[in-house]
Amino acid sequence: MKMMVAGLMMAMVTAQAVAVPAKLPQGSELHTALAALGLKVNSVADSVVPGVQQVLTDRGLFFAANNGQFLIEGNIYDLKNKQLVNDSILQGVRKAGVSKLKDSSIEFKAKNEKYVVTVFTDTSCGYCRKLHNEMQSYLDKGITVRYLAFPRGGVQSETYSELQSIWCADDKQQAMNQAKAGRKIAPAQCSNNVAEQYETGQSFGISGTPAIVLPDGSLVPGYQPAEALVATLANLAK
Repeated sequence: MKMMVAGLMMAMVTAQAVAVPAKLPQGSELHTALAALGLKVNSVADSVVPGVQQVLTDRGLFFAANNGQFLIEGNIYDLKNKQLVNDSILQGVRKAGVSKLKDSSIEFKAKNEKYVVTVFTDTSCGYCRKLHNEMQSYLDKGITVRYLAFPRGGVQSETYSELQSIWCADDKQQAMNQAKAGRKIAPAQCSNNVAEQYETGQSFGISGTPAIVLPDGSLVPGYQPAEALVATLANLAK
């Protein structure tokens, strides 16, 4: 699906523009093209590139041209304003999305809370385990960590089943501690939204873990030590 030519797209975006909401009528060429790819469309709007629409789907952000004849997966850079267009589009989406799932998260709360971050995690991920092993250093710096599930292997994977067991455990924090330490946890089943958490992460453009969503909806892909993360958060708060 990757059909993005970076140089061409970077050259196209050289002027500031504002995305205008647009409807996606059923039966339109664009709707038909996206449905054929199995994409669930959340919203469509005109992008900063004339003639190109930004399409938010359950599998992330895409750009469409010529009524869906061309589908572009990748980044668009605004060279004039020196910013990644994708981030400005997804920032608000991420902020709203993690807020919606707040009550479903497994929270490790800082005693003297200054910041709250949401971390999409996978128990089989080495850097996720590293981050969790250093949890106290995040808490000591006033960073509350809210976990959401992101089984990298998808909803048919063993990790998905393990994450479900964690979210169904009587003591979710302890279950997370055990899993991140590499210990087996007791299988458990209940009504849960682990699949929704995973799909939400995908819609944010997340493909790996850990993925840290900051309070303003910005995304930090990958592990970041507490000292670096608190500096990022402090700079964000200025």
